[in-house]
Amino acid sequence: MKIDVLDIKGKKVDEITLKKEIFGIEPNETVLAQYVRVYRTNQRQGTSSTLNRGEVSGGGKKPWKQKGTGRARVGSTRNPIWVHGGVAHGPKPKDWTLKLPKKVKRLALISALSSAVEKKKLTVLDKIEIESPKSKLVSEIVKNLDLKGSTLIVLNEKNDNLLLGSRNILGLNPTLLNNLNAYDILNARNVVFMKDAILGVQKKYENK
Repeated sequence: MKIDVLDIKGKKVDEITLKKEIFGIEPNETVLAQYVRVYRTNQRQGTSSTLNRGEVSGGGKKPWKQKGTGRARVGSTRNPIWVHGGVAHGPKPKDWTLKLPKKVKRLALISALSSAVEKKKLTVLDKIEIESPKSKLVSEIVKNLDLKGSTLIVLNEKNDNLLLGSRNILGLNPTLLNNLNAYDILNARNVVFMKDAILGVQKKYENK
């Protein structure tokens, strides 16, 4: 499997071979669905909290005596059926973290990469060199490559000018290779790899 390597003006400057076992497998839809569910669940903060009847202020005194008033018996003005009462069975802080085996996460990432190739949304750039962290310079690169919609740019090493220059561009998401995950690949309309980053992916996942 060969793919063109482009420069920042969109012209072909090289060609590299993609390994079939990483970029050419049949995407495992079941694993991808499982990965997305786990990933999104792990984004939950779990900080939602309500006060139960024992935590609401007030209600220390019994409103009226138990018998003889003709009214229903009640022990506190802070029980859940009263206004200003506590919440029955409300949410409390909770850890929503789920885990996946390493092999499942690896298969999900490779499936996402293969899906990107299959859908022809993968682009390889030789390198990005901009002289200053300006959004205008980054926008010109996006325009030259005809990248429309959400775009994930995968870098092998930190590029401060690109990271700072892309902050004001809607839908542009630069990330380092070490932070690459299947969810971001699936969620992007375009996936742009630096040449050294895509070679790094192949080296990391080959024969494992």
